[in-house]
Amino acid sequence: MQPRVPKRVRSTAYSAEELQSVPQGAVSGMGCGNPTALADLREGEVVLDLGCGTGLDVFLAARRVGAKGRVIGVDKEPGVIEKARESAKEGHYENVEFRVAEMEHLPIGDNSIDVAISNCVINYSADKLGTFKEVRRVLRPGGRFFDADLVVVGRFSESILRDEVWGKWIAGAMGKEEYLAAIAGAGFGVVSVIGETLFPMAEADERLKGKIISLQVKGLK
Repeated sequence: MQPRVPKRVRSTAYSAEELQSVPQGAVSGMGCGNPTALADLREGEVVLDLGCGTGLDVFLAARRVGAKGRVIGVDKEPGVIEKARESAKEGHYENVEFRVAEMEHLPIGDNSIDVAISNCVINYSADKLGTFKEVRRVLRPGGRFFDADLVVVGRFSESILRDEVWGKWIAGAMGKEEYLAAIAGAGFGVVSVIGETLFPMAEADERLKGKIISLQVKGLK
């Protein structure tokens, strides 16, 4: 039987201290990176988390921006947003907000966000270029985008393409260069790779060895 992973795939990028510092209801899925650790968040900044799930990265970011800052999490699943709101109430977080929305149509004003982050979610978008354009739209001039995501290498077997977990995602996945080109094509002036590793959960499946890369990218408006 082939290994299975949850939709919000797990990562080892978070420290035990980070995971213990947030409401435990938020630690239900941990993406494929740790964008808050990469983002060099500053006190008072406004942060947007795309595909926030139950809020892990939102709560970590909230600690970094402090009471004068604000973190907005968006996710298209009402159920996970409700869980995130419950965790925020439980943890007495007053500088966070959660909204039900699609990444391709963000309910956020133009030029209103200092930093946008995303953790292994944009790979599920059917319109990645549109999503990157939305991110750029909401960022203030000079705003930063930190994205941890998965990209693919080479061809895949029929069994993977039919797989109930990996198949749907791989059907819309991009290669590294195509993915970076989409970010640049959305209008980001500077796009740089700040980390790149083979994705451990894929390496556990013989059909995927060497073919799924966890990519950490920085974009500047």
